[in-house]
Amino acid sequence: MSDGNLPLRPSLKSDVEVVTFGCRLNAYESEALAARAAADGLTDAVVFNTCAVTAEAVRQARQAIRRARRERPGARIVVTGCAAQIDPAAFAAMGEVDVVIGNAEKAAPGALSPASLNEGRVKVADIFDLKETAPHLIAGLTERARAYVEVQNGCDHRCTFCVIPYGRGNSRSGAAGQIVEQIRTLVAGGLSEIVLTGVDLTSWGQDLPGQPTLGQLVARILKLVPELARLRLSSIDAAEIDADLLRCLAEEERLAPYLHLSLQSGDDMILKRMKRRHSRADALALIETVRRVRPDTAFGADFIAGFPTEDEVMFENTRSLVEEAGLSFLHVFPYSARPQTPAARMPQVDRGVVKDRAARLRAAGDAALIRHLDRQVGRTVAALVEKPGLARAPDFTEIAFAGEAPVGGIMPLRIVGHDGKRARA
Repeated sequence: MSDGNLPLRPSLKSDVEVVTFGCRLNAYESEALAARAAADGLTDAVVFNTCAVTAEAVRQARQAIRRARRERPGARIVVTGCAAQIDPAAFAAMGEVDVVIGNAEKAAPGALSPASLNEGRVKVADIFDLKETAPHLIAGLTERARAYVEVQNGCDHRCTFCVIPYGRGNSRSGAAGQIVEQIRTLVAGGLSEIVLTGVDLTSWGQDLPGQPTLGQLVARILKLVPELARLRLSSIDAAEIDADLLRCLAEEERLAPYLHLSLQSGDDMILKRMKRRHSRADALALIETVRRVRPDTAFGADFIAGFPTEDEVMFENTRSLVEEAGLSFLHVFPYSARPQTPAARMPQVDRGVVKDRAARLRAAGDAALIRHLDRQVGRTVAALVEKPGLARAPDFTEIAFAGEAPVGGIMPLRIVGHDGKRARA
């Protein structure tokens, strides 16, 4: 789910600043927090929406909180998000922090009102008591070129390395009708691309009546919002691609031909110790199946380097999977032991070895990106303009182009070369 741990400062609502760590879902929810702060009348405050996916993410959040207190000594410091949900006492113990709010509580009307914040220093309930559908559905995290729509929250799986269920709770899905209406509104506002996002996106619908699938939701969106130019999926689980989603990939040109897979490893023993639900062969078979129905599909993947007990042969099985699977984009994370997780109690790999393997895996990712870019030269693609001089192809290729074009528009671009990082048109 994570797109990196550096803090983002997406918005200032009067004198309230929301500082975001971690994934797109957190960035999405920070928009809701900014709107909530404004509606609740909060002033002179800094709200930290934290991430818990790695120890480094938590360290960066604590560092940023201390810096904020130095820079704004009179402001109220509010901490929420996954790290705050999982370990509220640690943040409450920081002298710089005024209030700690849980992931369920942060979305409630009045949660950020001065009166509510004055009622107690720690407001964090058991996240597993949350049963209703995704509570944070808002108008969408809107960038100039696209919008992200949260359709699902939480996760029912318990991978041995992952602490996120303890921050997000069990899986909860947004209602299809509400999602379609949100997207229709966003498209009417001029957006060409919508990205469906969630903690465990492919589990959407399993808690709803009739247990609809993600593929059925995608088909419904494309049918009922014909004016939507492009629909994109965020990270998905390789164990859960349904037949309807495959059909949409095969038949619906407006569904972007790009899948970012949560693979984590290419070694079967490590995958078992991670408690993942797919094998190396499963991943390869899925990629082959998708390419058969949609040959232009590009694939990205998340990988963890240096998982406990990983030896050099196991690591090589992961590194070699990058080329064997024909991956194009990699997110590589050095393993980070998280509290409450079984992996933290397994025999750990030396930190120097972990960092070395992460660097080697990133180098394999760089080579994979170059191979991908080589294949793009000579193609003409309908690219979404993200900012002046920069666009994104349907298969997620970043393209630098000369000339002027309206941000948010889709325009044909002929790829003539690349610089190893992005295509040139």
